[in-house]
Amino acid sequence: MPPLPASTYDAEPIPASARAEIDALLGSGDLFRYTAPADQPGPVARLEAEFAARMGVKYALALNSCSSAIFLALKAIGVKPGDQVLIPAFTFAAVPSAVVHAGAQPILVEVGDNYRIDMTDFEAKLTPSVTAVVISHMRGHTSDMDAITRLCTERGVTLIEDAAHSLGTLWHDRKIGTIGKVGCFSFQSYKMVNGGEGGMLITDDDEVIARAVIMSGAYEHNWQKHRLNLNLFAKYQNTLPLYNLRMNNLSAAIIRPQIAEIDRRTRDGRLNHDHVAARLNTSPHLSVPPPLPAESRAPDSIQFNLIGFSESEARRLTKIAQTKGAAISIFGLSEDNARAFWNWHFIGNIPDLPKTRNMLMRACDLRLPARLGRSELDQIADAILSSVAEIKP
Repeated sequence: MPPLPASTYDAEPIPASARAEIDALLGSGDLFRYTAPADQPGPVARLEAEFAARMGVKYALALNSCSSAIFLALKAIGVKPGDQVLIPAFTFAAVPSAVVHAGAQPILVEVGDNYRIDMTDFEAKLTPSVTAVVISHMRGHTSDMDAITRLCTERGVTLIEDAAHSLGTLWHDRKIGTIGKVGCFSFQSYKMVNGGEGGMLITDDDEVIARAVIMSGAYEHNWQKHRLNLNLFAKYQNTLPLYNLRMNNLSAAIIRPQIAEIDRRTRDGRLNHDHVAARLNTSPHLSVPPPLPAESRAPDSIQFNLIGFSESEARRLTKIAQTKGAAISIFGLSEDNARAFWNWHFIGNIPDLPKTRNMLMRACDLRLPARLGRSELDQIADAILSSVAEIKP
């Protein structure tokens, strides 16, 4: 029996270049972001400046998670209790959770079998009751941002991008996360940059960053240590609640050296994805949707649809593939999956969304890290294809 493929659930390793700063921080115990003097930016402030420069935006705010970034974005743009916020029905539970945490009501939009927003349903649900849209580029799949941006602009609705899975992705050569008023990123272990946990909020809007910095936990006059030279901070001092969602210095020290790795990981991740996708698409029983013409993806996973499988056959496939080292899951068949909208009982009435439900019942998911080599990728593709052949000879 051939050896099993390498685990796809190992996170990206932390570069050796991070070790010296990590050891120094551990030795000093100086982990709080606001310990540094105002004229000597600490690790978190340096990460913010470097990330903003990389993304080509004015402001970046480091936080403890992407979920916190989405929540703060909603609060910073002025979403109020009872407001409606449009989100895709295919996303992680953290997104509707952030909307609920902000006091708003998530309105779920259908997603097609290419994992992207159904634009007919989006336009129909973009009513005057909607005050914000959070577009999740779920698993790195970009919806039609030209149409979404146009509709949001026409109807005066603020657009927020959940780019947790899309660091490095381009749309018409524009960085994903910079198209909306606010972009939100993740540094959780299974993302392109491995911080264990962590997030980033980016924007060019002075009001948004001032409000977000205060609410992130810049109590008293710690907003001065962000060195953003905005008079708005004084305006919001003591007028906004503090949610204490800050990133700490140790997380920033782990993340900063990986920023230089993003371009390489993006390139390698795309090559890996496209190689496996080409092999899977040779089967008449599998379909990997192609990117949209304007989209240049930065994938660290692969999704594919099962064609002509019954539910029992789909369940058998996951079990057979597991024994061969391909740990695929099917979103809708994985019990309590946080990406299946019918499990989001906390949002209240769960709508009937047949397109999204049908897609989730046959959509397979597999991590595909950039660190994998060609032989490992072929082992994974072989495992999936041979598993399919056992069910569909």
